[in-house]
Formats: sequence, C-alpha cells, structure tokens
Amino acid sequence: MPLLDQLQKDMVAAMKAKEELKLSAIRMVKTALMKEKVDSMKDLDETTELKVLNMLLKQRRESVEMFRKGGREEQAAKEEAEIRIIEAYMPAMATEEEVEAAIQAALRETGATTAKQMGLVMKAAQAQLAGKRVDGRTLSEKVKAKLG
Repeated sequence: MPLLDQLQKDMVAAMKAKEELKLSAIRMVKTALMKEKVDSMKDLDETTELKVLNMLLKQRRESVEMFRKGGREEQAAKEEAEIRIIEAYMPAMATEEEVEAAIQAALRETGATTAKQMGLVMKAAQAQLAGKRVDGRTLSEKVKAKLG
C-alpha cells in the first residue's frame, strides 16, 4: 500500500480512537510528503518518501536536544513520541554488521585511504545500504575511524 494511503487510513483510525498526538504526527508526515509531491510535480517514490521521513526525524531529534537544554522535558517527550510514530513508517534500521559490510565494500570500491576522500566513501556506503535506514552521524563516525 502506498505510504500516503496508509497515512490516510491511520489518520482516520487515530481520529476514531481520539489519539491526539498520533493524529498530529501523522498529519505532519502527510503534509510534508504532499508538499514534496507538489514541489517536485511528480509522484513520490520510496527513496523520496524515505528522504522526507529522515528530514522529519532529524528535525525532531534536534528539537529534543534543544528542549532538554532549555529544561522543557514535556516538550522533549512529545517530540520523542513523534519520532517513534514517524519511525513506524520507515524500513528497518541497518544492523551493525550491514553497516560495517557496506563501509568495507565502499572502501574497496573507492580505494579511499585518506580523510579527504570521506565524501566518496560515504556516498558509496549509503548506496550499499539503499532500502535500509541508517543514521548518517553514526555512519560518518565509523567511516572517519576507518580512514583516520
């Protein structure tokens, strides 16, 4: 089932169950996807949907950090709940082994040996992990450690 259809179905279910937080988060995701669809003037493919969901997750994580620094724990908890809802619509996280294998393959493929070539390795590793969810910061740290 296409993601927008699934979101619509879940939105109706959340309305009926009176789950305000879930309803709000689903509306936000649907709005972001519809905006991307209108901006690009073409139907969304899985890669584009994943990109939009990752952008929303990144925004939420940054918000959690800022709310915690500002001592606003209830806002941080709300953002964390939204993160869990968004993650439910995403593919599974790549395992440690898959990430390591992708980095090794990327290093072999690019022949990179210095930190200056990190961009090439990152791009190749992300291509290896297509269809899986991976935290960019973690991937970056692991690549940096290998090239360091």
